[in-house]
Amino acid sequence: MTDLLLKNVRIVTPDRDDPVEADIALADGRIERVGLGLSGAAEVIDGGGRLAFPGVVDAHQHWGIYNPLPADAASESRASAQGGVTTALTYMRTGQYYLNRGGPYAEFFPEVLAQAEGRAYVDYGFHLAPMSGAHIAELPELVERFGVPSFKIFMFYGGHGLHGRSDDQRSFLMLPEGERYDHAHFEFVMRGVEALRRARPDLAGEISLSLHCETAEIMTAYTRLVEEAGELRGLAAYSASRPPHSEGLAVFVAAYLAHETGLATVNLLHLSSAKAMDAAVRMAATFPEIDFRREVTIGHLLADVSTAAGIGGKVNPPIRPRADVEALWGGTCSAAPWTGWSATTPAAGTRPSSANRATTCSWPRPASAAPSTCCPA
Repeated sequence: MTDLLLKNVRIVTPDRDDPVEADIALADGRIERVGLGLSGAAEVIDGGGRLAFPGVVDAHQHWGIYNPLPADAASESRASAQGGVTTALTYMRTGQYYLNRGGPYAEFFPEVLAQAEGRAYVDYGFHLAPMSGAHIAELPELVERFGVPSFKIFMFYGGHGLHGRSDDQRSFLMLPEGERYDHAHFEFVMRGVEALRRARPDLAGEISLSLHCETAEIMTAYTRLVEEAGELRGLAAYSASRPPHSEGLAVFVAAYLAHETGLATVNLLHLSSAKAMDAAVRMAATFPEIDFRREVTIGHLLADVSTAAGIGGKVNPPIRPRADVEALWGGTCSAAPWTGWSATTPAAGTRPSSANRATTCSWPRPASAAPSTCCPA
C-alpha cells in the first residue's frame, strides 16, 4: 500500500539535462515508484510543478570543531536534512579542536564512531587526515578495517593555526616528538596514498587525497601587514590577511608534489579566488596525467566580503571580494569539471566511495553569472 503520493513534480536526475514530469510514490518512508498517472495512496500532495531532487551528498563538512562531536553530529546533520542533504561526509583529524587528542587512528577513530553513533539525522561518513608518520602507515588499515578511502592534507597548518599564527606546531597538532607537518610530510602522505592505490587496484578509483591549499608563511606575513596598516576591517581585512596568491602558490606546490609522487587523483578543496582557480587550471594543463578535481563551495559562490553576515562569514579560506566571486562563477559554469559543496568548514556501514562519485547539483545563480546548469562533479 502506497502511503504517500507526490503528484505534479518535476524530477531532476544526474543523467538528464532537463527535469522530467512525474509522480513519486512512497511506502514505509522509501520511494516505491516513479512515473506518470500514479494513484492509490493514503495521502496525496500536489507538488505544483516544483522541482524534486534526489538526496544530495555533501562531501565537505566539519563536525566537532567548536562543539562536542555528539552535539555537532545532531545539529549539523539536522541542518543538512533541512537543506535536502541526505549523506554528509565530514573531515576529522587528531590534534586540538575535534576530540582534542592525538595518537594512532586505530585508537582515535573508534572513539569518533562511538561519539557520532545514533546522533545523526542523515547518512554520514568521515574523511581522515594523516597528521603523523604513523598515520601514513595506518592507511591500509583505515581502508580495510574502517572503509575510509578518502584522506586530507591541511597545507597551512605547517606554521599557522586554525584561526591564526601558531608558534607551537607540535602542541597544536599534538605531533610525536621530532615530527613536523610540512611539505616533506605532505609528500610522504601522497606517496602513501598512491602506494595504497597500487596495492588495491580494485579500489584505486575510490581512494583519493584532498588538499586545503593555503601557504602558512604568506598568511602569517600578510596578517602582520594588515594589522600594522589598520586600514581594513571585518571580512575584507580577513581576506587580505589570507591573500589569494597564498592559495595559488599552494595549488602549484600540491600539483608538483602529486607529479613527483605519481599520485593520479587530487582533490583541490574550496578554491575561493580567481588566482586559486587560475592556478588549478594551469596545473591541470601542465600535468594532464593527474585528475585534478576542483571544488568550489556554495558560500564562496553566493557571498562576498560586503554581503556576508559579519563574523558568521569568517571561514577558511576566506570569503572574497566580488571580483573573485564572479571568477568562481565563470569557472563553475565552464566546461571544466568542478564539484560544489557546503563546506561548513566513511564510516563503517556507509558507502565511503560516495565522497568523490560523479553527481550533478544546481542552485540559483547571481544575475551576473552566465546562464548554465552548474557543476558536473
